[in-house]
Parts: sequence; structure tokens; C-alpha cells
Amino acid sequence: MSEHMPLGDSDTGGRQALALTVGCRFALNSVVPASAIMQVAPALEPGIGISAERWDTTSDHHSYVDHYGNRCERFELGSGDSQITYEAQLVIAHPADLIDSNAREILVAELPDEVLSFIMPSRFCLPDELGHEAWQRFGDLPPGWARVQAIVDYVHRELEFMPGASNPWTTAADAYRARQGVCRDFAHLAITFCRALNIPARYVFGYIPAIGVPPPPEPMDFAAWFEAYLDGRWHTFDARNNTPRIGRVVVGRGRDAIDVALITSFGPLSLNGFEVRAERTDASTAV
Repeated sequence: MSEHMPLGDSDTGGRQALALTVGCRFALNSVVPASAIMQVAPALEPGIGISAERWDTTSDHHSYVDHYGNRCERFELGSGDSQITYEAQLVIAHPADLIDSNAREILVAELPDEVLSFIMPSRFCLPDELGHEAWQRFGDLPPGWARVQAIVDYVHRELEFMPGASNPWTTAADAYRARQGVCRDFAHLAITFCRALNIPARYVFGYIPAIGVPPPPEPMDFAAWFEAYLDGRWHTFDARNNTPRIGRVVVGRGRDAIDVALITSFGPLSLNGFEVRAERTDASTAV
């Protein structure tokens, strides 16, 4: 991301704790009873304090945590129409994206075992297919934060954001050839280039409120970005927006979107209505 911080909302400025309300509403229909898994609840991690959360639905459901540590909600839906609403009030202690331009790449031989899967190919991220392009475009750049940022700049510049341009089967290679996509395609392509250069990268999705930036022309939706492993920790990068943001709320992390699907259904399920909410609420207090 570029080094400047977002303009506006200087009373927050990313330096004070930030109180948010986040949530979503789904209108669903199934011709027969169906099972579904949803991932919409904020991740439980340091610096995030969830003061209240609720599900509003008549469908049976229960929560569990998957092997990536993501909070999931498992539903049993009856035939016909179903309404599901989720809402949470939370406080983020340090809401601004952090920039560490001195962060170094780590040699593969020195990577922790648990991050090795994030340099491997996955369902939508194909470093073996785009490896030649990655090394030609970015291989001669100084390793570290600047090289990851160069990848982000390239993807942000070369892909056109176009709702409906991709589908649930679109891979990073497909988006690269089409030169268009939605936020998940931006993330997938940047992740693919990073992995091709042996930089561990993982997919992230969640809520991003419009704080310090102009309101987007389209209705609010969930957002996708990614994290790269540099200097022994994970760092946030956003190829879709390519500017630091205030108030990111992580819902899930995984190898790509297949691991953190918004809805995974078992049986025919139609989405007839959908709303996302992420906005600042009352005055912030530290976590």
C-alpha cells in the first residue's frame, strides 16, 4: 500500500481506538431442506474487543472453529424462504493499517513450518502457472516490503474492478488474462505472484468501513485483501484499494477464497437479498 494515510476523519486518524457496528443480512430460499455454513463473525484476535453480537433467525444453528481458526456458523435451513441476520458491536484498539517498509523477505529454508502451505498452489492461486510472469516482472526488484508493494501496485493498476466480471470458479490466472475482476480476484492474483517468488501469502476477507475515504458508489459488501509473511509476521496488503484503511475487521483467513467462503451450501440454495453493514458507532474506548 502507498505510504500516505487516508485523508478525512482526522478525529479518528487511525491512532485512537475505534468502535464499530458490523453485520449482514441474508434472504435465502431453498426448494428442499438444506445445510449451510456461514463465515461472517469477526475473528477473535488481540486488539479486538467484541462487546455484543447476535444472530436473528428461526433456523437451527451452532458455531464452531475451523482448522484455520475461523469462526463458522452451521445452519439447518428448512425449505422455502429463510432470513438470517448477524450483528456485532466491537472496538478495535489500533484500527489503522500498519506500514513497515523495512520488512524483509525470509528465505524458504528459514520459514516456520506452519507458513509453508502459503507458498504452495491452491484452488484459485496458481504460482506454478504464473511463475514465469512473476519472476519476469518482479524478480529483479529488491526483496522485501517494496517488492510486495510493487506486486500490489501492478495488480491494482492492471485489473479493472468490475462487479460480475468473475464467477465462483475464476482463478488468479483467469483474472490475469481477463484483466478484470472483483476484490477477491485482486487478492488472488497478488497472492499468486507473491507465492511464485516464495513469499508466503494468505487470503483474508472481512468488513471495511468507509472511514477516511469517499463512500463507494456501489452498496457495501464484504471485502477481500491479503497478508504477506515478512520479517517473521503477517502484514496487510490490499490490491483492490491500494491505500491504508482504518477499521478493517477480519472475518477469515485461508489459502484462498475456498477456505473462507461467505456461504457454503449443501443442497440448492438461492440468495434473494443481501446487505452488509460496517460503520462507526459511539465514541471509542480502548480495548
